[in-house]
Amino acid sequence: MFSRKQRRPQSPELLKAWQSLDEGDIPGALRHLRHGTDTLPLAEVALVVARAAGTAGFTDLQEAATTLSSHPGKARPLYDFGYACIERGVSYLAIPALREALRLAPGTPAVLRELVSAYEDEGRHREAADVLGAHEDGFADWPDRYLLVFNALMAGDLDLARRQHALLPDPDDTTWRPARDRQRRMLERADAAEQAAPLDLTDLRGWQYVIGGTVLGTLSPFGFDAGMAGRYAWLQDTHDGCLRGLSRLKTVLDAAGARPESVSLLPDRSSRILGLAAADVLGLPALPFAPGRENTVVVAYDLNDLAGEDGGPEILQQLFHRVPGQVLHEHASCWTDPPAVTPDSVALLHQSVVAPWGAGLRQSADGGVEQGEPDDRPEAEIAAEIVAADPATDEGDGETPADPDAHLADFVAAVGGTWLQGDRAALKTSGPVRSSRFD
Repeated sequence: MFSRKQRRPQSPELLKAWQSLDEGDIPGALRHLRHGTDTLPLAEVALVVARAAGTAGFTDLQEAATTLSSHPGKARPLYDFGYACIERGVSYLAIPALREALRLAPGTPAVLRELVSAYEDEGRHREAADVLGAHEDGFADWPDRYLLVFNALMAGDLDLARRQHALLPDPDDTTWRPARDRQRRMLERADAAEQAAPLDLTDLRGWQYVIGGTVLGTLSPFGFDAGMAGRYAWLQDTHDGCLRGLSRLKTVLDAAGARPESVSLLPDRSSRILGLAAADVLGLPALPFAPGRENTVVVAYDLNDLAGEDGGPEILQQLFHRVPGQVLHEHASCWTDPPAVTPDSVALLHQSVVAPWGAGLRQSADGGVEQGEPDDRPEAEIAAEIVAADPATDEGDGETPADPDAHLADFVAAVGGTWLQGDRAALKTSGPVRSSRFD
């Protein structure tokens, strides 16, 4: 434990973090450190981090932070601190230390790559691309130029990505070849998407397709110009919303010329409910999921739910490698905690969702809000309610751009030749289109 005689930070924001640690609130202290850390004195930041890490039992980070607090002007302690921060999942704390380490030891590959890794973890792809570009004379094609192409793409800078990709030779090390192939597919998808989408920093559907090969069915009708850009924050879903998503899935399949022969039901309850409804909407038989089945639509409500189901992780591994004619559709995909596999089609992107049959909020008898009970009726009965719902678009606040079915169909027709290609690697970034997120 830290005594009151030990050194304390002097910066007001850091004193707030220190007070949180006095109260035993490590998450609260880290929240204070998240904002403004780039400009705070590194020695003082390290004092706070050392105390927090010691309380949490993170000896490696505690030792690195303690050393940095005493030697804030030396490259090695700065690097060791940044490395430990990344390993412990607080990359935002690593960035100012690694940036200073790179200034003190310019051109050091290990420092440059760790700084880029920290920027990537925080979704700061523009800065990652810029720092790589500034050190282009001394870096290696693999991984450095590859990382420059990737971060240029994730920053929405297609010109830079294409220019650097043209300079990138095939890797000699075979372990890089899957990454090379994924990057090539991203650029091919960008070429196709440009024919039907602006690919600017508000084009959520276009960039979702470029970075993951996912066709996004709907945009949130709330807060588009107020920070959400088409994503949902918290959503209490409805039967109408489920049917809207399935209707858009049908539009996607028709526009792509896909001819599935069945709907495959995943084992979690929400996916089974939605899968039964999908079979009715698409006019196809519903069958239990089988890993080798071709020409089928695998329907998930939320793939993160499947991960917690018995046998779910194994199914996700099976879905990583594509089966001919198999389309993986996810209704509600979490963009702040992406699933282990990236779906081919998604109805909506959310940060938190409650299924229509879950224990959502409802109005109480006194006019307040209370927690409701889950709908435990048979799955087929709930699925029938979805099919009978109203798929009309929610008008929302009127600020989201118009997105008729024809618009979606035109997009799918343009990208159809690049859809359903390659593996379904998990997304590690939300891409160039930023949205507000809530902790």
